[in-house]
Amino acid sequence: MEPGALIETAEELYESAPCGYLSTLPDGTIIRVNQTFLTWIGADRRDLVGQKCFQELLSIGGKIFYDTHFAPLLRMQGFVNEIAFDLICADGRQLPVLANTVQKLDAAGRPMVHRITLFNATDRRRYERELLLARQKAEQATEELRRLNETLEERVAQEVAERLKAEDALRQAQKMEAVGQLTGGIAHDFNNLLTIIVGNIELIQRRLPEGHERLQRATDHAMEATRRAATLTQRLLAFSRRQPLDPKPIDANKLVAGMSELLRRTLGETVVLEAVLAGGLWRTQADPNQLENAIVNLAVNARDAMPSGGKLTIETANARLDEAYVEALAEPVPPGQYVQVSVSDTGTGMDKATMERVFEPFFTTKEAGKGTGLGLSQVYGFVRQSNGHVRIYSELGEGTTIKIYLPRLIGSDEEPVERAARALATVRGSGETILVVEDEPSLRAYAVEALRDLGYRVLEAADGKGALAILEQHPEIELLFTDVVLTGGMNGRALAEEVARRKPGVPVLYTTGYTANAIVHHGRLDPGMHLIGKPFTYAELAAKVRQMLDGST
Repeated sequence: MEPGALIETAEELYESAPCGYLSTLPDGTIIRVNQTFLTWIGADRRDLVGQKCFQELLSIGGKIFYDTHFAPLLRMQGFVNEIAFDLICADGRQLPVLANTVQKLDAAGRPMVHRITLFNATDRRRYERELLLARQKAEQATEELRRLNETLEERVAQEVAERLKAEDALRQAQKMEAVGQLTGGIAHDFNNLLTIIVGNIELIQRRLPEGHERLQRATDHAMEATRRAATLTQRLLAFSRRQPLDPKPIDANKLVAGMSELLRRTLGETVVLEAVLAGGLWRTQADPNQLENAIVNLAVNARDAMPSGGKLTIETANARLDEAYVEALAEPVPPGQYVQVSVSDTGTGMDKATMERVFEPFFTTKEAGKGTGLGLSQVYGFVRQSNGHVRIYSELGEGTTIKIYLPRLIGSDEEPVERAARALATVRGSGETILVVEDEPSLRAYAVEALRDLGYRVLEAADGKGALAILEQHPEIELLFTDVVLTGGMNGRALAEEVARRKPGVPVLYTTGYTANAIVHHGRLDPGMHLIGKPFTYAELAAKVRQMLDGST
């Protein structure tokens, strides 16, 4: 036998893979299926391909879930993982499976095909049934033991209560994760829209002639509304842990001290502010802007909980979360050393039901129009994305304490950040040439118009291939400004690497509406990457571009 005869073809590997593979049209019509799947359900290929939709093979509950949740989420984010379905086989039996699905788009961004990978979950379902049976037997044994020994009854009852508490916490964590996926996708789309809206309002404002006060007021109101919308989307991204973080070494004592004047203005005259800063405080690493936002959000919530005035205390401390503490948490938190920042008030406090929902997005106890319910969810998302932990303590009539735990930073030579810079100067260009790459025409038009208005010479492209062609024709290009996600088979990171190969030294400024794995991993910017998040204003774009060209990033 020749050596080549032992090599399986790709088609053979596809057909005999240990998991089921299907390809469907966007409406679910099956266009390709492997032999493994056909064997599982006992069906003939001719009866499925071009004849049935994937959802027709599901149980009634699965069909409903497919239409109401699965399909909308797939359209929104382009993929869905770990979804449990029951397939109805040819002989009528049900086969439990786990489905991972990816939506493929054509060059115009339209859905073209869905690729579905199915894993046989029979063993998993059997294990769950065995667990349920074991629990039923344990409860029966508990009842028998109760009759024998009251002390033992108390101990068993305590154990059952702890298990139920852990199960409730796990369900809460799963709910928060599901809501996070949905809100993150919505916020991403809104950021693209808001960039276009903000940009065009600013262009109108700069071109309004003198004496049009009514039009100026109208554009001012529109801009204020878009700022509020941008804040809401940023909070949604924070909760869903999809905001690009730029973590730096932080001395929390200096950061809190630097915020004292801002906090006093925020709290007003009826609330007394006290800062208790620990000596010998460890350093941590986090995004200083987001940590400031978290503290301000907590302070605003505390102020609203003290309508007649009171005292707000911000305290820092070194803390250690031990094994026993973290094992009782539903969310994964590693044991170890942390820097603690706590915010305490003497306000109205919360009951248990409120505390269980306090970090959910859009949940608020305030009157209609008084709050969005996103402040605490933003704090929760930022801290979890920073590998930290949040804990809330509250009693009705006694006040509330919220503690933020951020991991201790060891072994960094960087100077800790005291406070993030706030003021942005609108600095004009001097005719430098910038290449703008953006596949969304309206976004590209705004960026090009804004940069030209700032005094730059601007070239534009809709994808990576077009950008490289322009680069060859214009060696005078001094900055590449590109979206991270591009159509045409080349994302922003790949384009930047090719530009660096052809013309070393050209700086790259990325933009995106949410974290993308091309330049952000584990929620943090890759080293050496520079990003301006959407939506960005005229002033923010001007300052960032000038920094990049001057090499002062």
